[in-house]
Amino acid sequence: METRYQGNPVPMTVHQLSRAKVSDGQSITVTVPPETTIQAGEWTLLDGFFGLAMQSVTTGAGETKDIVLTIEQAEYETDQISTSQAFAKGTAIYWNDTTKKITETATGNRPVGRVSSGKDANNVIWFLLGPQAEPQP
Repeated sequence: METRYQGNPVPMTVHQLSRAKVSDGQSITVTVPPETTIQAGEWTLLDGFFGLAMQSVTTGAGETKDIVLTIEQAEYETDQISTSQAFAKGTAIYWNDTTKKITETATGNRPVGRVSSGKDANNVIWFLLGPQAEPQP
């Protein structure tokens, strides 16, 4: 469908499209499954998205709730890591959904990014969060 506006200094045509940008893709609403506890400020994997939980929630048996995850491709700081590993700058990192920690171990885990500042004495790393739209193994 087209609408033409006349009488303007420059004639213009407006096209009515059935597609539009709905967000900047920096966060997403996901569903917390039954009998799950999520703490604000912790990394988690829900509905296929890995991100930083923006609120705390606990669900009971048969109950689900929605929360917002920050998924912006940016640099983040975390101590939610497998502390026995080195986490040197440039290392690819993965999410272990069983331990709920970031790991250097690729096998059986979801890729999440790359270390930008290696592990310090307090077991803290900085990392670049990778894209969410990439196919996961």
